[in-house]
Amino acid sequence: MSAVDSPSHVNLLDTEKLSRYLNGKVAGFDGEVRASKFSGGQSNPTFKVETSAGTYVLRRQPPGKLLKSAHAVDREYRVMQALAGSDVPVPKVLHLCEDREVIGSMFYLMEYCEGRIFWDAALPELNNGERSAFYEEMNRVLAALHSVDLDAAGLTDYGRPGNYFERQFERWQGQYRASELQAITAMDQLILWLGENLPEDDGRVSLVHGDYRLDNIMFHPTESRAIAVLDWELSTLGHPFADLAYQCMQLRMPADSGNISGLMGVDRRSLGIPSEQEYVARYCERMGIDRIDNWAFYLAFSFFRLAAIIQGVAKRAHDGNASSKDAAKLGAFVGPLAMLALDVIEKESN
Repeated sequence: MSAVDSPSHVNLLDTEKLSRYLNGKVAGFDGEVRASKFSGGQSNPTFKVETSAGTYVLRRQPPGKLLKSAHAVDREYRVMQALAGSDVPVPKVLHLCEDREVIGSMFYLMEYCEGRIFWDAALPELNNGERSAFYEEMNRVLAALHSVDLDAAGLTDYGRPGNYFERQFERWQGQYRASELQAITAMDQLILWLGENLPEDDGRVSLVHGDYRLDNIMFHPTESRAIAVLDWELSTLGHPFADLAYQCMQLRMPADSGNISGLMGVDRRSLGIPSEQEYVARYCERMGIDRIDNWAFYLAFSFFRLAAIIQGVAKRAHDGNASSKDAAKLGAFVGPLAMLALDVIEKESN
């Protein structure tokens, strides 16, 4: 048995049972297997798995009772398999195990990529030219993601038809209410405004990542080139502006907002980092778009959805099933996130 970070059952892997199961399914799983949990991430526990034949990454659902449609590691596996060889860099996936009896929950195995992950949106490790190049690369990959040919990728049934934001609003409102530990006035006000201001469906549909941000992208060890977009749990077919607004929302946040780094109050120009207006304009140029309407809604919805996700993590911590030992602290960010959304509504809607 191998465990790191804490004695919690969330952080345990039965490596002997895992080795027996994968023997013959994945080359190299016929000897000693060592597993250590990555400290990052709040949703699906992720492990570095080392064998005599090489190193892999395993992502599993957390054990215990889960909210409906949450922690869909099988969807992660499917979308990364579909994107192999495309302009969207993804790790090579190796095996999906839907038998929850093997290690206690569904999991998949993928290749281990050597590269760099940056946690600070200001990129203090880099110079100005490099910062500009990294943000340009993130913009390029996002546009590539939203340009994926769904027919060719076999993903035409990866999401439901209809108004994406209406569906997502209902989903996350429901999951927020199911995870609610106490009443938060700002969230109630935000939910009311979003429900009254849902935009009309404009017919735009693309593959969306759902959590597209700096620390979910692995970059080349020495180049400003993305080598793997990670954490596809929230991916679906939806509105591309949701991903764009989500990334811009996070860059509007304070430097430390619960394991998420923002650029609130940072002089971007002095660092070589594009402004939100410049970043959005570059994306629109790549996508052949003249303008984006309803920007206030897209931003406010992004804050709401993140708050709902964090509330779910806090609820799992309350129930003893959270992946991270810091999960319980995240609940304190729900109210402030809702307040930021209300501030966006007030300023951007005028």
